[in-house]
Amino acid sequence: MPAAILVNVIRGETVESIHRGHWLAIDGDGNVIGTAGDPETVTFIRSAAKPFQALPLITSGAADTYGFSEEEIALACASHSGEARHVRIAQLMLERIELTESYLRCGTHLPFSEKEAERMQRAGEYPTQLHNNCSGKHAAMLATAKHLGSDLATYEALEHPVQQEILKLFALYSGVPENEIAIGIDGCAAPNFAVPLSAMALAMINLYSPPDTFAGEVQAAAKRIVSAMVSFPELIGGSTRLDTMLMQAANGRIISKVGADGVWSCGIIPIDERPNGAAIALKIEDGDDHRARPVTAVAILKQLGILAADALPELSPMLIKNWRGDVVGRVEAVSELR
Repeated sequence: MPAAILVNVIRGETVESIHRGHWLAIDGDGNVIGTAGDPETVTFIRSAAKPFQALPLITSGAADTYGFSEEEIALACASHSGEARHVRIAQLMLERIELTESYLRCGTHLPFSEKEAERMQRAGEYPTQLHNNCSGKHAAMLATAKHLGSDLATYEALEHPVQQEILKLFALYSGVPENEIAIGIDGCAAPNFAVPLSAMALAMINLYSPPDTFAGEVQAAAKRIVSAMVSFPELIGGSTRLDTMLMQAANGRIISKVGADGVWSCGIIPIDERPNGAAIALKIEDGDDHRARPVTAVAILKQLGILAADALPELSPMLIKNWRGDVVGRVEAVSELR
C-alpha cells in the first residue's frame, strides 16, 4: 500500500506541502484499531528501541548490583535534551559503576535543549558525551558490560555480548526472528533494528503487558521499564520534547518514544475502557521530526480518545509564523485518519 497523506502544510488557505507516512494502532489482542498507509512498512526503529535496549540492564542483574534508581532506569530509555538534570543523572550512572565519561562511545553533540545549548555557547562551555541524548542508554550498556565481565571498550559493537542480548530480547518482544531483523548503525554508534511497523507495535504491547510465555525476569524487567518511564516523563525527552509533552498530557496513560527520521512508538496502558491496552507505531515517509510527527501523534491520540480534544493546542494545529512573528499558516493533520 502507498503512503498516506498524514499532514498538510498550509500557508494562507493554500496547501503548500504535504507529509506522507504510515501508522498502525493495535489493541492488546492484536486487533487493528486504526491505520493509514502500509502497516508492514519496514523501517529502522531508531531511538524508539531504547526501552528494549535498556532491558539487559535489569535482566542481567546489573541495575540491582549497582543500585540504579528508577530515575536512572528512565534515563536509560531516554532521548534526553541535555538539560542539567539529565547530565547529572548520566554522570551518576557512570559514578555508580566507577567509570568516567571517556568510556562512553556515543559521541558528542550540543544539547537538544535550545535554551541549554545557547547558555553553554554564551558561557564558552563545550559539550561532552554526557550531553548526548543517548548518554543514559550508553551508560546502561556500560553497566551491563561491566556486570557481565565483558570488554568495556567495544560494548557498542554488534558482536559484543551486550548487543547480542539486546538483539535477542528485541526479537522476543517484536516477534521477528533475530536472523530476519535488518541491522544498521544508529547516530550514537550502537546497532539498530529495521522491522515492520506492525512488529514495532507488537513490541510495545509486549513491553507493558509481557506474555506469560516470557521468562519471569523478562516480565519483571518490562514492568520496571514501564514504571520508570511513566514516573519520570520529564527524563524521557525534556521540557520541550514530544515524548515528555505527550506523556504529561496523557496523565500516565501512555509511554511514548520517538525515533529519528520520523519514527514514533507509543504504548497505551490498560484502562477500564481499553482493558487490554493498545500500541501505535508511526513512520513519516520523508523523515520529518519537527512538523509531521508531532502533529500526527497528537491527532492519533485524540482520535483514540487518549488525549482530550483540547490537549496540546500548540500542536493542533501547529502554527507557522514568519520572522516577524505573524501567524501566516498552519500544519495540520488530515481529517481522514482511519
